[in-house]
Amino acid sequence: MKKGLLTVLASVLISGLTAYAIVRSTAPDMTPAPVTSDGASYRTVNLEQTDYPDFTYAAESAVDAVVYVAVTIKTTVQQQQYIDPLEFFFGYPGGGYNRQPQEREQRGSGSGVIIRPDGYIVTNNHVVNGATEVQVVLNNNKTYEAKVIGTDEATDVALIKIEAEGLPTIPFADSDNLRLGEWVLAIGSPYNLRSTITAGIVSAKGRSMGGATEQQDPYGRQSQSSQPKIKIESFIQTDAVVNPGNSGGALVNKAGELVGINTMIYSQTGSYSGYSFAVPSNIVRKIVEDLIDFGSVKRARLGVTYRQVTDDDQKELKLSSLDGVYIEEVSAGSSADKAGIRKGDILVSIDGTKVSNMAFVQEKVNGYRPGDKAVLRVIRNGNVRDLEVVFQGTTEETGTVTEDGSVAFYGSKLRKAPKETLDRLGLKGGVEIVSVGEGKLLDAGASQGFIILYVNDQAVNSPDEVIEIAKKSRRAVYIEGVTARGKASYFGFGKE
Repeated sequence: MKKGLLTVLASVLISGLTAYAIVRSTAPDMTPAPVTSDGASYRTVNLEQTDYPDFTYAAESAVDAVVYVAVTIKTTVQQQQYIDPLEFFFGYPGGGYNRQPQEREQRGSGSGVIIRPDGYIVTNNHVVNGATEVQVVLNNNKTYEAKVIGTDEATDVALIKIEAEGLPTIPFADSDNLRLGEWVLAIGSPYNLRSTITAGIVSAKGRSMGGATEQQDPYGRQSQSSQPKIKIESFIQTDAVVNPGNSGGALVNKAGELVGINTMIYSQTGSYSGYSFAVPSNIVRKIVEDLIDFGSVKRARLGVTYRQVTDDDQKELKLSSLDGVYIEEVSAGSSADKAGIRKGDILVSIDGTKVSNMAFVQEKVNGYRPGDKAVLRVIRNGNVRDLEVVFQGTTEETGTVTEDGSVAFYGSKLRKAPKETLDRLGLKGGVEIVSVGEGKLLDAGASQGFIILYVNDQAVNSPDEVIEIAKKSRRAVYIEGVTARGKASYFGFGKE
């Protein structure tokens, strides 16, 4: 009896203590928040030792997949003609001669990230652009000759390959899941200091740098075209230390996953000053998949111009927030036009993902390929509309007749020159370049309104004649004509 009573009392005591512990662990903390001298409260947090960041796993697992990329560029420099001063001043014959062209060799370096065990490596376009030789040095000091598989100037991404198997790789992460303040590591070879690892946080996402994003060529070369290029600007900004030589290296999260490719710094001195930028991994993955599968980038085009929503827009259109972009213009016959997008619409989401800024639209659309579908949500006259869009490509295949009757030709559009244009310029015939898009004509320096008179020394009067002569050419196409102002001009491009 006495033993049974003790057992009951012990059970009751244990049950009471258990209940008290559960209540204490689940009840809200009623401790008053700390208060400053002016009465404002602020948040505090208690961190255990295990809560502090530990980068050892990420560093050790990723460093072997980051490589050193050595580049050699050979150029031929034409020397000026030497003129004998006696001949120049006094007319004495002889003495002058032409100096032979000299070959110059430039060397540069950057970093790269192994993304497949069979030797595919992603780096920056500005690291390997124009390279005659590319060498890759692994973290174990093995050296390989590399081949450039493809490049994309718009995103500054390039893909190279070495002949090897069983290589260490870094898996892609979803860069959309990055959070502001999240820790990241930058791995690369700044100033030829191979396998250098630095740490920082995500300072901003979707950063558009405007004119500052134009890469400064590391070898001092000048662009061959004065025409503007398409740029995809939606950088991850970090304060991880990045310097010359880090270009093409990895930006990884604490799990050792690839979240970006380090591309540039913002500095007045050319060295790190607190701001570094990386191409998000979601953009990189799509680019390299296209280069591997198709040999070129399949870029979708929406066909609109837009700007950020302003306070005035919010007041005038009675918007609930400043999220979204204001559609300023819709190109006729474009993907947006066919989907029903109109000037003055506010684009607020793409496939259910909120549009926060202009850079987001660039990044999101860049993730699609021609033929892909998406649902665009717009606000028009206070009403929300969901519109399905089928993305078109940035360029039509040469010879394709577009909706406005013009004919696609290497990224540009041609038409038979109208009579009023010919009369104004005093010409009997020719083919007009209606628009200049990304492609060989743009790179060659062609301009809108140019009238093509001859292709490879043959007179032309229709787009079909231009295309037919270009098809028969084995190596290059040489075009003569006049500009929109009537000035004689010419340009050419290789077919390879």
